[in-house]
Amino acid sequence: MCGIAGIYNFRTNRPVDRESLERMARVQAHRGPDDEGFFLDGPLGFAHRRLAIISPESGKQPMMDEGGNVVVFNGEIYDYIELRDALRGEAAFRTESDTEVILAAYRRYGTECVTHFNGMFGFALWDGNRLLLARDRLGIKPLYYAFHADGIVFASEAKAILESGCVTPALAPEALSPYLHVGYVPGEETMFAGIRKLPPGTRMVVEGGAWRIERYWELTFAPEAIPEAEALEHFEELLRDAIRLRLRSDVPLGVFLSGGLDSSAVVAFLAEGLDRPLETFSVCYRMAGYDETPYARQVAERFGTIHREIAVTPESFLADFPRFVWQMDEPVTEAAAISLHHVARLAREHVTVVLSGEGADEILAGYEIYGYMTWLERYRALPKALRALFGGIARRVDDPRIRKYAALADLPLEARYLGVSFQPPQTLHLNGASLLRREIVAEMARFPSFPERIAEIYRQSAGAGLLNRMLHLDTLTWLPDDILVKADKMSMAPSLELRVPFLDHRLVAWCARLPEGLKRRRGRGKYLLRRSVRRRLPPAVVRRSKMGFPTPLAFLFRGPLHDYAREILLDERTRARKIIDTATAERMLVAHREGADHHRRLWQMLVLETWMRIFLDGERP
Repeated sequence: MCGIAGIYNFRTNRPVDRESLERMARVQAHRGPDDEGFFLDGPLGFAHRRLAIISPESGKQPMMDEGGNVVVFNGEIYDYIELRDALRGEAAFRTESDTEVILAAYRRYGTECVTHFNGMFGFALWDGNRLLLARDRLGIKPLYYAFHADGIVFASEAKAILESGCVTPALAPEALSPYLHVGYVPGEETMFAGIRKLPPGTRMVVEGGAWRIERYWELTFAPEAIPEAEALEHFEELLRDAIRLRLRSDVPLGVFLSGGLDSSAVVAFLAEGLDRPLETFSVCYRMAGYDETPYARQVAERFGTIHREIAVTPESFLADFPRFVWQMDEPVTEAAAISLHHVARLAREHVTVVLSGEGADEILAGYEIYGYMTWLERYRALPKALRALFGGIARRVDDPRIRKYAALADLPLEARYLGVSFQPPQTLHLNGASLLRREIVAEMARFPSFPERIAEIYRQSAGAGLLNRMLHLDTLTWLPDDILVKADKMSMAPSLELRVPFLDHRLVAWCARLPEGLKRRRGRGKYLLRRSVRRRLPPAVVRRSKMGFPTPLAFLFRGPLHDYAREILLDERTRARKIIDTATAERMLVAHREGADHHRRLWQMLVLETWMRIFLDGERP
């Protein structure tokens, strides 16, 4: 795992300024503390920060082959050993690194080389005439870019693009609607004006004074009638092989063990063929309902792991908050990222690589919301009179989730389900007053709304069935732009590489072919995974519901976070920005402290304002 950066002035052929590359590398030093390298060739320049995982002695980058092709690479090509054997006739390999395999594959396959890689990656390759940028199929590794007067600038983190001097930091108002709906910015946009993300499963080619983005992989949901016994056997084969490949490392390796089903399954399969004690790491809040460590300890005891834990306190949460926003690059309201940051720092004291359970919920329909949406679909099929009766009852039930979903029942799917983290627009208001200033609402109205953009994604999955359409949406949005951003940024902050075996593209593509009954059954998700591990894991772990790094935000906003938020959200700088209505924010803070629940919107606004102070005002923590 590393940090890459580069500039290609293809429009003007102006020579690249080395100092710009040095600044871009410096701000990403946490991604690669082991080495630094640069390459300049007139209008093109590369920078690289290295975290040495494979072939530490010989994998220095930028790496050049005998033909003059140069690559900078962030990530891992897990099948590099098999690829090296297949490409022996293409070159005399000089190292044992996976980086060199990229160069050899490019010589044989050209830009199609990316289709041969099983891995997580964001890389840039220069052959003297053409620049190739590529990102892995699921978006596990990030790659940002921006066009400017001279050409293009790119990097593993958006903050490095700002350091290039090619882009002036500014808010992208068109990104506010997505952020307010789901708490992150999905798709190619970012919250920075002019900075974009290369989409997962695509490559960009810059040559002849022009550029183009090409899709090289697409996930297709096409359920097949697969017998359960056959499906179970093949699922285990794929998962076992995905884990086997992700054990390739020349440095110490461990596992994030939350005590949930997914990470526990990784430990169970990994422990099968391991000839040494496995190191596992857990994080929690010492509060009822927020502590999964008893389950993690059961798993650790069963498999004899060397298990370590860390607890997040309100004080450490607050101390970490500004740094969390800085490391994430964009405003993302995934508060669990702070827990991940804590456990990543703990793990880095003992290992350099960890495996984790991200991705299982997206490929095997693990989120409870899928069940709610399925229930709503059945509700929509009822006669109108019955729907009116049940709808009236639901709106009076003292359960915010039931009231929320009852209000969505009459909407079409593209308006009813906008993603796992969707927040209804009405929660932006308190007694008719909006959290947003009129000025920013008017500015946002100039752009397509988030539901309008989501409708386009739904059109791509027409006819796929309700569950698969939701999974398709979340695989294109929530997974790469929330879950995997959190995983990458919070693990790389302390220079730790995180690997996600459930997102091996072979396993993901195969799960997209599964019938819905092998994903969800009897109202519960991840049926096939539960079936697979029911004799491997403690029964309590197999039966339990998902928690997923739970964070007591509602409690914190009634305690130390309340005063902290008041200082940020109610001061003159926030008022002068004309985005957050400080009067409504104050009433929400008071109402929340007195028993109402506004923690999600308050957190969203606190993250946004802190992000603007750090990146737009220059207040680096």
